[in-house]
Amino acid sequence: MGDHFFPKTRWLGQPPRFLGVLLLGLLITPIPAGAAEKSKNRMDVESIDDLFGSPPPAPKKPAEKTTPQDKPTEAPQDISAPAVPESVPPNQPSSSEPHLAGFYQNDLAYTYADKKHWSRFNNTLDLSTQGRTSGGVAWKLGGRVNYDPIYDLADTYPQAVRNDQRFEAIIREAYMDFSSGDWDFRLGRQHVVWGEMVGLFFADVVSAKDMRQLVLPDFDIIRIPQWAARAEYFLGDFHVEGVWIPYMSYDNIGKPGAEFYPFNPPAVAGTVIAAEKQPVGLGEAAYGTRLSWLKSGWDVSGFYYTANDPSAAFSRQIALLPTPTITYQPIHERIHQLGATLGKDLGPMVLKAEAIYTKDKLFNTTSATDADGLVKQNILDYIVGLEWSFPQETRFNAQFFQRWFPGHDAGIVPDKTESGISLLFSTQALHPKLEPKLLLIRSLNREDWAAQFKLTWKLDGNWRLATGVDIFTGPPTGLFGAFDDKDRVYTEVRYSF
Repeated sequence: MGDHFFPKTRWLGQPPRFLGVLLLGLLITPIPAGAAEKSKNRMDVESIDDLFGSPPPAPKKPAEKTTPQDKPTEAPQDISAPAVPESVPPNQPSSSEPHLAGFYQNDLAYTYADKKHWSRFNNTLDLSTQGRTSGGVAWKLGGRVNYDPIYDLADTYPQAVRNDQRFEAIIREAYMDFSSGDWDFRLGRQHVVWGEMVGLFFADVVSAKDMRQLVLPDFDIIRIPQWAARAEYFLGDFHVEGVWIPYMSYDNIGKPGAEFYPFNPPAVAGTVIAAEKQPVGLGEAAYGTRLSWLKSGWDVSGFYYTANDPSAAFSRQIALLPTPTITYQPIHERIHQLGATLGKDLGPMVLKAEAIYTKDKLFNTTSATDADGLVKQNILDYIVGLEWSFPQETRFNAQFFQRWFPGHDAGIVPDKTESGISLLFSTQALHPKLEPKLLLIRSLNREDWAAQFKLTWKLDGNWRLATGVDIFTGPPTGLFGAFDDKDRVYTEVRYSF
């Protein structure tokens, strides 16, 4: 791609430091005993199979009895990660005996741009169990625990950030399923996924997101479930879905001073960021409906959804007495969204597209005379993607996306039309256990882009190791340029069971 995507001044010009950090990350990350034993004989390697072994066997999972699904379910495709998203209901066990599943994951990251520091050593344990009652009601209960000792071992971040990201225990999914005629119902904390593209969120408007690591983790880590009541009706190729969310979950943006906090006001004396205001109560409920058709290979859907915007806008208040103070507060106000998705297998490639019209979304304005520093804008977002699959699990994905402001306010940072592209390439051609993946996301309006390179080593059906680098470049007001000094290298270890 040339220096345009990988400028030498950032990391290619410093190979010893870059490789040293990667090596250190791999050394202090736990490695399965089997892999360690094999590494003793690496000097006798005669082929790549000797080093990485034969293709991984199927994951070792508890045996379960299943019953076939009577009705089709829409399984959103996460083509940026081959695993089935956790939002897709699995085949329910026919017996009442629950079984335990989940994963442990360790994430280690070192930020090497600007002020160098260890920025992540997170440990995640995700557990879930599911079953079915004698009355035919299926259920699932899952939770997640995160602990990151970085916030105990170093004082790089403010105390509020350390308290927020050191430890958390959350309920991930807690719901029950039952049916009546052609209707299916799900009540409780659940994932509702209405769209999915590579590396970006467009039609996936219902999900809240954990944005404390931006969009770098896998989607099953980023998504936050909602407490919802969902009803689905199936009739041939037609599917209708309704959702009501009485108690909303909002995007988790962390605390000011965090690695990827989304708002950095001008460094002016007396500037304060107040506590986030998240509206709750039945009067703040979200609701929507979605219709979909599958006809002649064309998978088409349309939806309407209204809710308080899960992503925060930062209102501004100026006080002159007793001392001049500028206070910014993250707030969430109601928006209305109309959207559509499209999918079609075109033989050598797969077409996917999503479009969303959003009414009354808040944007910060540079106008000093605006009372709260926010203006309401209507926007149209759309994205079109094509993916080609080749032998040896090789795939290439290209996406074009755009945001259009019909009544563009001159005081906001984005242009009237904002355009961008993304490119994804991954392959297992080197070896069935090795998968290098490169994802590039770039603005076409300015020099604002992100590059993610990840090399995954699938030791066996349950263990997965990975290492990679995340790079951000652009102006301070850009989507990625705001994190220009957050370039990092990382390792990842995951054990699934």
